[in-house]
Amino acid sequence: MASDATFRVEGDTLHLAGVLDRGAVTELWPRLVRALGPARQLDLQTVERIDSAGLALVSELADRLRAQGGGNVTGTPAGLQELCAAYRLSPSLDFNASSAGS
Repeated sequence: MASDATFRVEGDTLHLAGVLDRGAVTELWPRLVRALGPARQLDLQTVERIDSAGLALVSELADRLRAQGGGNVTGTPAGLQELCAAYRLSPSLDFNASSAGS
């Protein structure tokens, strides 16, 4: 089944939209890697919901954007807060941030 998830890059912002689930990740990842370019921010405001595969995607994208000097993430799709809590992610979707004090 084809995913309804889409993305676009506008200026320095990567905008994701639709449902970010396993199917969307499989479909979007190759194109996202090529399109990332000068993006420094990640906008999730039009993402309807996200599952664990979608979380892995956006956290990897956020990490790549941080490596480029950005990494600001806006938007809170359904499922994001619960998954961040379960995986102990910071609001910036950084996997390593929560282990600093361990």
